[in-house]
Parts: sequence; structure tokens; C-alpha cells
Amino acid sequence: MTGGHQAGRDRGWHSGAVELTFLGTGTSNGVPIIGCRCPVCASDDPRDRRSRTSAVVRFGGHTVLIDTATELRLQAIAVGLERLDAVLFTHAHADHVGGLDDLRRFNEIEQAELPVYADPLTAGALRERYGYAFARQFPFFGGKPDLTLHEFDGPFRLFDEEIAPIPVRHGRWIVQGFRLGPLVYVTDAKEIPAPSLDLMRGADVLVLNALRDRPHPTHLSIGEAVEVIAELRPREAYLVHMTHEVSHAVASAALPSHVHLAFDGLTVRANGARSSRS
Repeated sequence: MTGGHQAGRDRGWHSGAVELTFLGTGTSNGVPIIGCRCPVCASDDPRDRRSRTSAVVRFGGHTVLIDTATELRLQAIAVGLERLDAVLFTHAHADHVGGLDDLRRFNEIEQAELPVYADPLTAGALRERYGYAFARQFPFFGGKPDLTLHEFDGPFRLFDEEIAPIPVRHGRWIVQGFRLGPLVYVTDAKEIPAPSLDLMRGADVLVLNALRDRPHPTHLSIGEAVEVIAELRPREAYLVHMTHEVSHAVASAALPSHVHLAFDGLTVRANGARSSRS
């Protein structure tokens, strides 16, 4: 699958509604982290309990998972996720792929292979770590993941909608965000190249990582993320991939009115004209 990038403001993005549910909004350690009794790890605010970052998007009657986070089974149970039509991978770090084996239950439910999409680097890592998931070894579904791997190096079609990958820098890694019409989803970014910023313009809802207040060498801080949001001017923005240094209540109070901390289980809707939260 190939295709060149084109500025978001010049594209004919579809205006159909896209719904996103945040399955997880935490970093690779999750929140609370092991052996910590800081105020956030000890908080009784359920919004401060963050599993590893992943999400589900729904459009046109289809349900697509973004990343197989380490707690995928628990995340799926928590939000009542019972079927999947495809999976998009942002990159191959363990907190974003570690729940891949839990996809086998969706094979069992649908009695079919499940298509997954990744860039060449991520696809190579998946084949190396989970080679058994891409080979039909059993005459039944459910014993292991049964996946069909599709590589992309540019925009591609998924269920008659265009998915535009958004490459961002995460230390030495290139991570793929995704644009689906009015929705932009970017995680694990530290640097966003100009062409990728162009792909993010004009979004109704923007999801962007924001690790903590303090700077970090491979992740955007909250302040840096807010600066990106101010440049892109989405109608609403949601921050993900937060550490235990971030109190939901305290950090939310300091954000602009259209910028929100996401939390596990939150569902938002992007429709090209306005967004609503539930």
C-alpha cells in the first residue's frame, strides 16, 4: 500500500461521524505504578487509574482497535468490547503491542482471521515476536491469534474510508499517528515534522500524547502538547499517555477550555462540524 502525503487542509476528508473510546491513557508503567504511594497512585479518583494507551474507533458500522496494549483483555471487558473488524498499530513498543495474544478471542467470536495494519518497521517487529499469529496452525479459531498483516507506507483504504498515517518522532523511533476524517490520533510523539502537522490541520477532535509537566527526551510534555494544539486549532483536543506525575483534577484545571485530559473509558465523537463528550 503506497501513497504520498498531502496537507490535511487540502484533502477532501469525509464528514461522517467517528466515535473514539479511550481504552487506556497511561504510560508504559501504567498508573498506579508498582511500589509507589504518591498522591496520584493513591488517588481515589478513577480518572487517575490509567492502563496503557490504546483506543477503539467506530465509523460506518465498523470497529477498529488502535494498538494492543498490555491490558487489552481487561480494557475490552471494561468497555464491553465484543467484536473487532481491524487493528491499527502505531509502533512496536511493548506497551502498545503486549496484549496481542488477546486478539485470539476476537478471532473466536468472528470465526475469521483479523486484518492488522502496520508500517514496515512495526510489521517486521510483529513478525519477529509473534510469528505464530500470522500462520494458520490450528483448524479452529481461538487457540491463538490468527492475523492477516497488511503493511502501509502512506495513506490506505479501510472499509471504504481513507486512513492517513502521520509519522512522528519518538526518540530514535518513527511512530505512526492516524487521521480518519475529522479525527486525528497521535501518541508517543516528541517531534512532529511539518508535513505531519499539515496532515493534522482542520481536525474536529485531536488526540495527542502529553507525558507530564516536566520535559522528557522522547515524549511531548503537557506544555509542548498545548503549544501544538494552539497551532493546529482543533475544535477539541484530548491528552493521553500521562504518567503518575499528572493528577487529573489538578492538570485539568490548568488547561485551556477546549483541551481535556482523557481517561480510561471516555468516549468522544468527532463529526466534522462539532464534537461531543459522553
